[in-house]
Amino acid sequence: MRTLVLQGSSMGVIYEVTNWVWWALLRFRTPGIVVLRFLVHLCVLTSLLLFMERLSMAVVLLYVKISGKRSKKYELESMKRDLEINYEHPKVLVQIPMYNEREVYKLSIGAACNLSWPSDRLVVQVLDDSTNLILRELVQLECQRWIDKGINVKYENRNNRNGYKAGALREGLEKQYVADCEFVAIFDADFQPESDFLWRTIPYLLLNCELALVQARWKFVNADECLMTRLQEMSLDYHFTVEQEVGSSTCSFFGFNGTAGVWRVRAINDAGGWKDRTTVEDMDLAVRASLKGWKFVYAGDIHVKNELPSTFKAYRFQQHRWSCGPANLFRKMVREILHCERVSIWKKIHVIYCFFLVRKIVAHFVTFFFYCMVIPLTLMVPQVYLPKIIAIYIPAAITVLNGGCTPRSVHLIVFWILFENVMSLHRSKAAIIGLLEGNRVNEWVVTEKLGNTIKQKSKRRRICGLCGAETSRIVKFRFGERVYLLEILMGLFLLYCANHNFCYGRDLFFIYLLLQAGAFFIIGFGYVGTFVS
Repeated sequence: MRTLVLQGSSMGVIYEVTNWVWWALLRFRTPGIVVLRFLVHLCVLTSLLLFMERLSMAVVLLYVKISGKRSKKYELESMKRDLEINYEHPKVLVQIPMYNEREVYKLSIGAACNLSWPSDRLVVQVLDDSTNLILRELVQLECQRWIDKGINVKYENRNNRNGYKAGALREGLEKQYVADCEFVAIFDADFQPESDFLWRTIPYLLLNCELALVQARWKFVNADECLMTRLQEMSLDYHFTVEQEVGSSTCSFFGFNGTAGVWRVRAINDAGGWKDRTTVEDMDLAVRASLKGWKFVYAGDIHVKNELPSTFKAYRFQQHRWSCGPANLFRKMVREILHCERVSIWKKIHVIYCFFLVRKIVAHFVTFFFYCMVIPLTLMVPQVYLPKIIAIYIPAAITVLNGGCTPRSVHLIVFWILFENVMSLHRSKAAIIGLLEGNRVNEWVVTEKLGNTIKQKSKRRRICGLCGAETSRIVKFRFGERVYLLEILMGLFLLYCANHNFCYGRDLFFIYLLLQAGAFFIIGFGYVGTFVS
């Protein structure tokens, strides 16, 4: 087959392009090879660091499951009886920060107001930073509806968005009516806790005065909406199943997810309160509280329903914030962590090396620069040798360790690899911006939620179909919203490397390169996720 292709006209084009590239690089051939060899060694080292970190977490998780040394579970029913007999329910504040959440505000407010807890010991605080005045009125009406039912709901809004979410949470805690609240539960606008959420989390805090945070797991209500949400579920399942569980079991520290958790108010104040110096105010608070000696518990058996971003535009903004913020926080806090005297050396190593360096920086760089840049380049430079154990087997092992936490989606592992490699382009760029404090370091774009929009539109479409009505509508194609130049350029680069390897190489790497180039093209032309007009 190769012979037939080599005899075709495409062979001549590839040959001419290759000659032109080599002619352009002829004067820089020797230093270029030296630089590429250095990059290969650097990527090999970081890849091994990532592999060892993933393997160590897998070993710890296996030990925790076998030994049964998970976080202690308390007898909830007996504690509930004691609280009811002695009437010693602690006062709990529930904060719901939101910003123009038209599609989901009813769901979140309703779920919070339905929490099973004495009404006189519960305060539901809706922190509405919405700029849409009509939407503000709608949220106020929803709050009033629950107030009429006897729920203590407080509606708060600001004329500015200073500090974004952190500013809203900070100002919410400063209200006079929350002065006697001992604990605060935080839910983003698309999160819907079960009615027994407080009964399953507050006991941890009551029986351990050193505990600052109880973090619950996320349950995705729209994971089956499209392929992109299925792939997101695979990545987040690994985060909750492995990273959070291991952090909780080994040194009682992990990054607060910003929602679906209960904090001890005293711990928040002791850590210095909410700060808006980065776009990951939740992680910032968690690290500062940990340095003060507070402990965290991850309750993986408690699930809180929420929504995954199903449009690629929303997902890109979310991943930029999630990648840029931790890198920037690492830059700001590394010295503070090193000089902290209240925590052990082991915990410092865990926070700096495992939590920040490997997971938040090295993982993104390895995925993009090694798998999408360095390996394709080495295939065109025979003077640079890359062992197969590094190029194939270690990445395969890392993939198995990452993607095996969602058994129902194992058959999608190839799509997950390709999608994660494409997203590593944006994550690496965001991490660099965070480390260097670039222009977009403090960019905050609220992740768009659709709530029941898709279901409602599908239902209306079915009804119209039964009525014989015409439901098709032409959606205008907008170049800036559907075409992404960086992905297309990366797709062209990988396509050229694949063709070169197919014609001149003696291995089958061109198969991977063609698949990866196709993934960049598909996402580059906007054919991923859902589309809502």
